[in-house]
Amino acid sequence: MNKAFTESTVEDAALAWLESLGYSVKHGPEIAPGELFAERGDYGQVIPATRLREALVRLNPTLPAEAIDDAFRKITRLEGATLDARNRTFHRLLVDGVTVEYRADGTIRGAQAQLINFDNPESNDWFAVNQFTVVENKHNRRPDVVIFVNGLPVGVIELKNAAHEDATIWDAYQQLQTYQAEIQSLFAYNETLLISDGVQARIGSLGAGREWFKPWRTITGETLAENYIPELQVMIQGIFDKRRFLDLLRYFVVFEDFGGGAVAKKIAGYHQFHAVNVAVQETLRAGRMRAETEEWHEPAEGYRSSKQPGGRPGDRRVGVVWHTQGSGKSLTMAFYAGRVILQPEMENPTLVILTDRNDLDDQLFGTFSRCK
Repeated sequence: MNKAFTESTVEDAALAWLESLGYSVKHGPEIAPGELFAERGDYGQVIPATRLREALVRLNPTLPAEAIDDAFRKITRLEGATLDARNRTFHRLLVDGVTVEYRADGTIRGAQAQLINFDNPESNDWFAVNQFTVVENKHNRRPDVVIFVNGLPVGVIELKNAAHEDATIWDAYQQLQTYQAEIQSLFAYNETLLISDGVQARIGSLGAGREWFKPWRTITGETLAENYIPELQVMIQGIFDKRRFLDLLRYFVVFEDFGGGAVAKKIAGYHQFHAVNVAVQETLRAGRMRAETEEWHEPAEGYRSSKQPGGRPGDRRVGVVWHTQGSGKSLTMAFYAGRVILQPEMENPTLVILTDRNDLDDQLFGTFSRCK
């Protein structure tokens, strides 16, 4: 293999792909404490404070400074005795907003401070940096690439050099395990973990075992990526496209609660992500009413089980998602349910789940309950 192919080569390629998606890119030493353009007070500060404060003010123009300070404080001092607990707290704040209080007209008022504008990706600050040094409890670590949205370090990419005879993608995975143990302040805000050796690439979530780090095989979801496109490129362009990434954060991350403090954070695979998005779009189309009469469309030819090229608005036919064994169909259905009920057009629908076996009934009930 070409000896010129090094870990820094893969790192530079990752940054270039992120820059092509509209992220601003910097190298860690450029923003290090003490430098001219430093964005951190010290190496223990994992959130560029100015970026977060500016985002809070921009996304919440009606909130006074007192409320912005309250939101900033709650984000930078996450509640939770363990890393997993703090990460769960953060995800809830990210998706639902931060509950803040402030005084107005002599009374105490409450509001929700938004951390991300999920509806307009360009209203957010997209930033990626390599060799981001973090010092915590005398541990000095430098993840290869950290991805920030509004100053929040929601993504980490760890890379290894495939040209090294002994290096594998799982060395990158093991490095992330070390980071999670030694610099927890960074990973409390994490939503996605990527590993790559420049040839293979996998995505997983905080605390996931290596068997749950999976490939991402498509960029747009319409077709599988060609074999000649590097897996890391497919993953970065497929996941970190601004619109897709916001959807992933908002709708496709769950904490499956098994009770007794056992919680598994799970993130959708590419097949689940795109299948659910298409299913929701088709649900909205099939449930639409004709504006002129407010009556449901009824297909004159009746219903069919064969594949149809498309549907008319209001025909009440959504379609079928074909699941293979082991594809995570229960979780796919939970993702679909969670997303479709949030669509304003559906007006808070009731979902009816039909199964043909008791074990499936129990399986679905368990998955939906644990992911509530």
